[in-house]
Amino acid sequence: MQTRIMPPAEEAYHFPLLIKQLLLSNQRYERENGIVYRDGQRFSYREFNERVCRLANMLGELGVKAGDTVAVMDWDSHRYLECFFAVPMIGAVLHTVNIRLSAEQMVYTMNHAEDKVVLVHEDFLPLAEGFSNELTTVDNWILLSEGDTAPATRLPAAGEYEALLRAADSHYDFPDFDENSIATTFYTSGTTGNPKGVFFSHRQLVLHTLNMISALTTINGKPLLSNDTVYMPVTPMFHVHAWGIPYAATMLGAQQIYPGRYEPDRLVRTIREEGVTFSHCVPTIMQMLLHSEEAKKTDFSKWNLMIGGSALPEGLARTAADLGIEIFSGYGMSETCPLMSTTRLDRNVRTLDSEQQIAYRKKAGVPTNLVDIQIWGPDGKPLPHDGVATGEVVTRGPWMTQSYLNEPEKGNELWQGGWLHTGDVAAIHPDGYVEIRDRIKDVIKTGGEWLSSLELESLISSHPDVDSVAVVGVPDERWDERPHALVIARNDELTADILKLHLLQYVKSGHINKWAIPEQIDFVDDIPKTSVGKIDKKRIRAQLA
Repeated sequence: MQTRIMPPAEEAYHFPLLIKQLLLSNQRYERENGIVYRDGQRFSYREFNERVCRLANMLGELGVKAGDTVAVMDWDSHRYLECFFAVPMIGAVLHTVNIRLSAEQMVYTMNHAEDKVVLVHEDFLPLAEGFSNELTTVDNWILLSEGDTAPATRLPAAGEYEALLRAADSHYDFPDFDENSIATTFYTSGTTGNPKGVFFSHRQLVLHTLNMISALTTINGKPLLSNDTVYMPVTPMFHVHAWGIPYAATMLGAQQIYPGRYEPDRLVRTIREEGVTFSHCVPTIMQMLLHSEEAKKTDFSKWNLMIGGSALPEGLARTAADLGIEIFSGYGMSETCPLMSTTRLDRNVRTLDSEQQIAYRKKAGVPTNLVDIQIWGPDGKPLPHDGVATGEVVTRGPWMTQSYLNEPEKGNELWQGGWLHTGDVAAIHPDGYVEIRDRIKDVIKTGGEWLSSLELESLISSHPDVDSVAVVGVPDERWDERPHALVIARNDELTADILKLHLLQYVKSGHINKWAIPEQIDFVDDIPKTSVGKIDKKRIRAQLA
């Protein structure tokens, strides 16, 4: 299309969308706000920005150049947040290493990403020492310590983080460069084969941050995130930049709390003592927190919580409502940076009581600004948004990864037909709400029909004696597959027959068919999880087989 383009003035400044721009405003608003690590170290934003400059100088002194990759193996910390900014701001690429992968997979990702320098927490030194000889590109290590002295190690380390930081210059003039430069990379945990490298440019991360701020400050008639917020992520920082919210919180100058290693009682105590008002996590982590000893003496009524990663079960949503927790859903995936949609309660829904609102809060929400979402049938054609038709969720947005790192053929599969394929099965309602029905690979195919494992899990979880549940399809000679449920019970009185009777009420109401009731319900002490806390259905199916 021929459009009209006007030339700029000779000295007009081309403003690139770089991560350094997100750092500029954090001292403009609430000057008393800053960064808190666990229950000890506290930094004002002035100190934080200075530490980012020192880290940039430190990395330069260690030979890190634009285009090099710097890896981090750490718990959620102020150090990690400093790396979120300093590494990409010098033109390097930040690799957030998934510390919950197997050692073999970690070696694969670190070699595949071509890591040059690795920042490693003392807790992971035995692991790193065990596979360091297999790393082909790493030439230096920086030690992250919780104490004042560097831990002993046989790795060729440049020194301890804080000591190196103190020795570095406190000023750095961060340059401009192409906003399409790669800023970060990380690896999906995957269900088959090696993990895939997802990467994002400065432009994508800045746009996603602006979208996140737009979504969280205008949501449901009240801001979830502002410079008055006390924010603490309970999502690992190695996983999609903790959903990108630390970038948004830093830009707004919100008070930020980083809890280190996840210990349920410490996390809940921190929520109480620091007055945390906003967090985000997956349902299994939320459940872990609410079952801790500290939860029994904690008032959660000022805590707002965004749930993502997997669907919010109805039982857990009710538990949150009973505790006064304002709960919302967010939907996305690693490849989408991740935010695609989130809960939005319009004026009419906000007038409903908390019980009636649950139906809206546990859906995946409505698409955020600049995101297009459709559902496609097997023939690749869009399906109606009538709340009945179900198909694969496909999406487009300006911050979604454009391919996989060094694997263009997998990138082509991801973007087949010009839309990013999520692998999720959903319906979209006339009011725009996206309702995830299942993952394509987790849909149970029984008697020629598709059965949603997520729907069954939600209905089973609504029984008051159910703590958590997972449902998978298992092979059946007659019906192809049948649902099989694993249940963690709150007491010894719950039986399979009681749960089947509980599900029968949904059969009578027409919510599900009778053949959807699992014939096999096993009571277990634990349900397998993935590296980011989601229920690991691949492992469950393998164990049952």
